[in-house]
Amino acid sequence: MPRSIDCLTLEEAKRMLSAAEAKAVTLGIAYNLAVVDAGGHLLAFLRQHGALIGSIELAIDKAKTAGIFDKSTAELAQLAQSGKPLFGIQQTNAGEVVIFGGGIPVIVDGNIVGAVGMSAGTVEQDIAVAEAAIAALDNVNNQKVASAKAL
Repeated sequence: MPRSIDCLTLEEAKRMLSAAEAKAVTLGIAYNLAVVDAGGHLLAFLRQHGALIGSIELAIDKAKTAGIFDKSTAELAQLAQSGKPLFGIQQTNAGEVVIFGGGIPVIVDGNIVGAVGMSAGTVEQDIAVAEAAIAALDNVNNQKVASAKAL
């Protein structure tokens, strides 16, 4: 039954990780996959066998960044270029701000309910894996969940 959500449940986070993991398998890349709640706190994490250790914190920080700034990390990357309005943003929040693609806020009914962060492949691959996670929530709740393209 569809519901209006204001926060992600662990069950929803696991469903999102499962969809992201399936997408990563099709890419043939071992991924680190993170889901955070609306406050940017880790809700669920999955590290596929062989995923780069250095990508663990990147995945988590991409999710946090997308959630706390209400924008995809790909969009933040554009806004953080020299001469742009958010130049230098990656130096804030104790250096935990990651501004390359793979982090997407989860927005339901106009509200941030969490975010996802994926790390291991190219920026385009990370975005595709993150979008797979978002689509899993969209499909379950029969609601339109914002994706990176809509932000």
